[in-house]
Amino acid sequence: MTDLERVLAERACERLIVEYARRVDFGEASGIADLFTDDGRWQGTELVLDGREQIRAWFTRREGLARRVSRHVFTNLAVELLSADEAVATSYMVNYRHDRADGDTSLPVPARAPKYVGECHDRFRRTPDGWRFAERRVEVSFVRPRGG
Repeated sequence: MTDLERVLAERACERLIVEYARRVDFGEASGIADLFTDDGRWQGTELVLDGREQIRAWFTRREGLARRVSRHVFTNLAVELLSADEAVATSYMVNYRHDRADGDTSLPVPARAPKYVGECHDRFRRTPDGWRFAERRVEVSFVRPRGG
């Protein structure tokens, strides 16, 4: 693998992380499934989604929460290529979230401490359609108390 190929592969994986945030935060959460391999896995603290269709079903429900305003901020992205077709990454995640009253679509919403702070551990695989998440594991380190 040339240096240019390595940089392009790393950038493609970084772009998936950014696109994930954009889709979930701007009403396109159901499309997150398209960022995963067919057998991809999304794992959170109390939730495991196996396969693209489970991921799509869960994030489609998330997309239906029109009252929710969120911003997922991913930083300190560190992608490591394991081969020409596999990579891993770690990134810090900060999630700001506010649920408005039903029917309220106004912005800005009240700012509070982040809802979650933690990290994502990602595995990527190159497919005929480009790089995709093979697994995304979310680990929460800090959580805002209810009502806080």
